[in-house]
Amino acid sequence: MHRREFFHTTAGALAAAGAQAQTPQPAASRKANLKVGTQHGDSDDILKAMAALGVNHICGHLPSAKMDENWSVESLTRRRERVESFGLKLEAVPLPLSSAYITRSENPNIVLGKSPERDREIDNICQMIRNASQAGIRLLKYNMSILGVVRTESTTGRGGATYSTFNYEKAANRDTPTEAGLVSAEQSWERIGYFVKRVMPVAEEHKVRLACHPHDPAMPEPQGFRGVHRVLGSVDGLKRFIELSPSPSHGLNFCQGTVSEMLKKPGEEIYDAIRYFGSRGRIFNVHFRNIKGGFLNFQETFPDNGDVDFIRAIRTYKEVGYDGLLMPDHVPQIAGDTGGRQAFAYCFGYIQALIQMVNQEG
Repeated sequence: MHRREFFHTTAGALAAAGAQAQTPQPAASRKANLKVGTQHGDSDDILKAMAALGVNHICGHLPSAKMDENWSVESLTRRRERVESFGLKLEAVPLPLSSAYITRSENPNIVLGKSPERDREIDNICQMIRNASQAGIRLLKYNMSILGVVRTESTTGRGGATYSTFNYEKAANRDTPTEAGLVSAEQSWERIGYFVKRVMPVAEEHKVRLACHPHDPAMPEPQGFRGVHRVLGSVDGLKRFIELSPSPSHGLNFCQGTVSEMLKKPGEEIYDAIRYFGSRGRIFNVHFRNIKGGFLNFQETFPDNGDVDFIRAIRTYKEVGYDGLLMPDHVPQIAGDTGGRQAFAYCFGYIQALIQMVNQEG
């Protein structure tokens, strides 16, 4: 996309969000320190575009799927300094524990619980944590996923945009076990707990925060999905997860969209979830996205077109003192919008306007 188009789209987004924020609200007690962020990566083209849009906080792309030169202190330092040369800050990078389906996972034995292979993989993760800290990168995000991100056939939304959709009743092969076989809730908790117990002392020693993404989407219990029980697919599961360690390095990549997917009435219930985890200092990063629907049947929408009130949501993040990144994610697809650039530009502008609004309320 040409830079002119970026500015044009973002200006429209700012106007749209500002128009929704005209209703007088009680003033908050302090200025928020919220930041719009992105996980588009850190290529030169991306960094130039983000600098122009005022998206000054970056989650870089995965350095490497294995412990190699790309995870060295020197390589990570060069990456951070290159991002800074554009006037931006490299806030985070992902660990090679992605949301991919298990056969495409970078370190599968950690979630499969297979020893001694998982110990070797965890040893590498621990070294990545040490190196990231020495390079000045203090936030790493990760997933603990076997199923990956499960979706069914897309549906049509506002203006003909394509919305990523999940409808449990239409999900194929839901009773067919994955290559991981049957994985009970107890087995899932053992594997997650084993990982947390191993890595958290290293992260805390080196002052690195580890942000875990919830399971996307939630699945019904007691049946699970394809033989797997998604223990990080409920608010109660996430509460149990943060209790696995008292370390200030242990927290969530709080995907507001995914947490909304766990709820029967996300437009009413998501704010209490933000308060619970935010007031305990366990929200390290936010994927700020919206949905229509709820548990087992939802569409992923634009921020102003779903069931969650984003004005109320951002006020709740401010209320609990959250001061990190708000990242758009999983944007709808617009015809002709290669790579979702127009859709993301709209979301960046919308979030920027919300941050300006909530700051003025202080």
